[in-house]
This record gives sequence, structure tokens and C-alpha cells, in this order.
Amino acid sequence: MSGPNPLERGLPEEARKLFMGEVDFKWGADSIEGLPPMGLPEIAFAGRSNVGKSSLVNALTGRKTLARTSHTPGRTQQLNYFNVGDRFMLVDMPGYGYAAVGKEKVAKWNAMLRTYLRGRANLYRVYVLIDARHGVKPNDAEMLDMLDEAAVSYALVLTKADELKKSEIEPTLEAARAVLAKRPAAFPEIILTSSETGEGVTDLREAVVRLLRERGK
Repeated sequence: MSGPNPLERGLPEEARKLFMGEVDFKWGADSIEGLPPMGLPEIAFAGRSNVGKSSLVNALTGRKTLARTSHTPGRTQQLNYFNVGDRFMLVDMPGYGYAAVGKEKVAKWNAMLRTYLRGRANLYRVYVLIDARHGVKPNDAEMLDMLDEAAVSYALVLTKADELKKSEIEPTLEAARAVLAKRPAAFPEIILTSSETGEGVTDLREAVVRLLRERGK
């Protein structure tokens, strides 16, 4: 009979203390040349421009204004680095899929992201945020393709869960599982979240700390 998993021991309290502790903006990069030197582990958050990424980052860290939120999609136009307790760098990636952004800028972002994903040995995982109401859209699939090509571990985080009916939750999760089943770099964990109610925020914090523990960090 196996004992308790050591990776789970004390996990909730460690995760709470980490995310509610010191979190500071450290770096903003709008080009590969502007990236900081590789050091602490990096855990990135990606998603369409209107998926609620900044709101979730704020909820994770118990702050209201750490990541800028806006009613105008596309405000995050660089890779923003936040030092979380000197344990890891939370990387807020540029939102994608916003049609009003010029094609030239979109092409520049995509080129930067591809180079970033392929070239950061300290990038542990990318959490791809998907609007739970709409599921994986074509531009989300393009991001997943990019991650598969770069062989970067990623997992799905479904946002805006408070806007789903109870009867819609399981079909939404099943649809997301079906998407991941066909993808080689996907981590088989889907976290349902709501920045409004706090649902899933603790689960996501613990998933990050579990990953750091697994990697000995």
C-alpha cells in the first residue's frame, strides 16, 4: 500500500503563501532581443485578447492591478515578467486573435512568440486560457499548434466558468479533453476557473507549485 504523495504534502498552504506573498513586475519585452537573461523558472499564461487573462493573473496573486485589465482587447503587447516570491517568473504573454490589431504587428508578435517558445530552456509550462463559453476557437488551435511544434508543455485553463450553466460544465470539459487527447505536448489537466467567483484559482495555484516541486524548484 503506497503512502501519501510527497508532492502533495503541505501543498495548499505553500501555494497560498507563494501567491499571496511578494509579486513584483520585473521586465517587459516586445522583442526577442529584449528578453531577460534566463534564470528562474518561467511559467507563462497565454490566451485570446478577451479571455480574461489579466483578471485571472490578478486573482491568482490576490491583487487588483498587478496585470492591467482593460475593456479594450489587445492591451498586453509585450511579454510581461512578474517575479513570484523569487521562486519563478510568471510571464503574461500578448493576447492573440484581436482583429483590430494590424497584420504587421500580429506577424511580429507571432514571430517573437515562436522564437520565445523554442528558445527558453527554463520555460516549464504555458497555461493556455480558453473562454469556457466558446471552447477552443481556430486562433486558440493555432496557439496549441505552435506549442506542439515547439515541444513546450502546456495545459488548458477554462475561464469565465461563472457564466456557464451547471448542465454545460461537463460537456465543456469533455470537449476540451477531446482537443487535448490529440496533442502531443498537452498536459492532461484542465482547470475550470472564474476570476469573478474565485472558482479554480486555488487549483491553479496548487498546479503551479506542484509543477515547481516536480522539477525540484
